[in-house]
Amino acid sequence: MAKIPYRFYLSEEDLPKQWYNLRADMKEQPDPLINPGTMQPAVESDLYPVFCEKLAHQEMDGETRYFDIPEPVQEMYRIYRPSPLIRAYNLEKALDTPAKIYYKFEGNNTSGSHKLNSAIAQVYYAKEQGLTSLTTETGAGQWGTALSEASSYFDIPLTVYMVKVSYEQKPFRKAVMQVFDGKVVPSPSETTDIGRKILAENPGTTGSLGCAISEAVETAVKTEGCRYVLGSVLNQVLLHQSIIGLESKKAMEILGEYPDVVIGCAGGGSNLGGLIAPFMQDKLTGKADPRIIAVEPASCPSLTRGRYAYDFCDTGKITPMAKMYTLGSGFIPSANHAGGLRYHGMSPILSKLYHDGYMEATSVEQTRVFEAAVYFAKKETILPAPESAHAIRAAMDEALRCKETGEAKTILFGLTGTGYFDMTAYSAYLEGRMNDYIPSDEDLQKGFDSLPKIPGIQE
Repeated sequence: MAKIPYRFYLSEEDLPKQWYNLRADMKEQPDPLINPGTMQPAVESDLYPVFCEKLAHQEMDGETRYFDIPEPVQEMYRIYRPSPLIRAYNLEKALDTPAKIYYKFEGNNTSGSHKLNSAIAQVYYAKEQGLTSLTTETGAGQWGTALSEASSYFDIPLTVYMVKVSYEQKPFRKAVMQVFDGKVVPSPSETTDIGRKILAENPGTTGSLGCAISEAVETAVKTEGCRYVLGSVLNQVLLHQSIIGLESKKAMEILGEYPDVVIGCAGGGSNLGGLIAPFMQDKLTGKADPRIIAVEPASCPSLTRGRYAYDFCDTGKITPMAKMYTLGSGFIPSANHAGGLRYHGMSPILSKLYHDGYMEATSVEQTRVFEAAVYFAKKETILPAPESAHAIRAAMDEALRCKETGEAKTILFGLTGTGYFDMTAYSAYLEGRMNDYIPSDEDLQKGFDSLPKIPGIQE
């Protein structure tokens, strides 16, 4: 048998022509969004003031199994897709494990992460609808970079509200967005009503994704011809990101492989939901039974320590309410270095799957995450993003367990992007200045106390 290559690429002709909608195969659908104005389940038209109409449809459609990828989106995908499936031979050797370790690398594009997969789709639908501008939020900057790139490609102006701590930690992320004509505003800011309110209540706040979402949504709703686009959490985003898992599964089939364990980092759920989609389909339909593991920061542990409840998706409480694992929309995570994982909630799809026992979750302290990141970089020559390194940490731990038990498991994890804009974080780790913050039960209770009351649904 021929040796499996280090890097395996599908051909351009093998690129998926459709996205996969995981909800179509779920035994039970996630609970519906709640309109905060009526306190009733939201309908598609409720989302039109905020989202493009076709994206609103994708958000609400739990029955259509596959959506065709529009040709202009496929055309831009071909610039950087398919992404490689890599066999981590050097990491396996260094760990002295019988396990086989694969990773799907999404960092081979200018945005440096998987975020471009959904950014292209969302901007395309905005252009098709005739919209004249867009707003969004970004944490670490990957989503803002990706959306700036896509907006420039389709020629639509974009305003990015960037979480203030990341804005200050990662000035070069801002510069890349500006290369692609993105207007970048540190959040919370004085440019919106909700930003001014948050600053008045907490002048020294470092911000959060929830704050930035509030500002972006407010601007979209108040601006003619403008809509809001979001890089994670939403059903539509997991739909677009399914291309990661579809490519992974097809590549592994060609190589005669199938994962025993699938691992992804989890902030809002975009990368994890995309990577696991076709493998979760197999699990739901009884074709296979892979273990699926979500890995989150111990400083922002929505799955492992959160509540499964209805909550606002933003700090300003202007978005629809979603049933998800949450720390409370008012929870402000510590200024850790995995900015893309600093979100108080988790995708409703993933929350439901986790609640129903189809996947596992674990949380990791950031010093252990960076220990794994540095080790991985030395063996595999890719400097991983801090977010991705959560999955690396868990994959290494699984491989080391295989070493103890002698099991030759096949492990697949998502390497969501590169860490070249995260050198402040790497320096803090290498110089011994990095701390591990884990919120106390008392800290978390403050967030839980802010969960909304919904008559007849959540008292």
